[in-house]
Amino acid sequence: MSDTVLIEREGGIARMTLNRPEVLNALNDELCDAMVATLAAVERERETRVLVLQGADGRFMAGGDIRAFHEVVGLEPDQRRRHFESMIDRVHAIIRIMRRMPQPVIAKVDGAAGGFGLSLVLACDLALCAADTVFTMAYCRLGTSPDGSSTWFLPRTVGAKKAMELALLGDRFGAREAERLGIVNRVVSPHRLEEETETLARRLAVGPALALANTKRLLRASGHASLEDQLQMEGEMFADCAASEDFAEGVRAFVEKRPAALESGFKGTPIRC
Repeated sequence: MSDTVLIEREGGIARMTLNRPEVLNALNDELCDAMVATLAAVERERETRVLVLQGADGRFMAGGDIRAFHEVVGLEPDQRRRHFESMIDRVHAIIRIMRRMPQPVIAKVDGAAGGFGLSLVLACDLALCAADTVFTMAYCRLGTSPDGSSTWFLPRTVGAKKAMELALLGDRFGAREAERLGIVNRVVSPHRLEEETETLARRLAVGPALALANTKRLLRASGHASLEDQLQMEGEMFADCAASEDFAEGVRAFVEKRPAALESGFKGTPIRC
């Protein structure tokens, strides 16, 4: 597998590092293909309980690789259109896998998250960022409209008017504003980002995997489901969890006034990949 993505696995946690630090981990064809392959592999891993997505050398992702764009600027307009239609199809595979995978995905954000980097943060289930992180949509500054699912997630996260402002103006904004808007869950000092992300990842890794996966499915579905459909799905997912050993352990622990078996993780039904 390409070294543009590094993957480490330990204790139910997979850590996926975007590894093009010389260009602020900007996305090119090689990195895109490596991300798709790595995410697809993690998605199938029953032993992996949570995925942490991060950038190498304290930089999350600056967006698309403009140098790679420059290489095709000289093509005829129709050729450019076909080139970028193909490229964006592959980029969007990243988002599709992230959203459907049963494991919670945590973005560990520092440095800059611009363009597709911001799209990645929005698509993750949870996000922590360093206090000095800078965010920007950036697309309009290149004369293009957004991609990478940001036009779907951004208005749902920050509201329609604010989404228009961020997308149409492309201004930079800081970590505290990202937290206020709900783009990230928590802002921490740069020297504590690693520790805080690890704490959150371990908390999820020892949790009830099936329940967390079903919760993720329910919250994803709620954006387009009718109330009746959502109620039906909630009943099915609850019953699914109730049939697991994790549920039995959680109930017994509550009645016996003791913590659930969290140190080594719930040991019941694993997530279905």
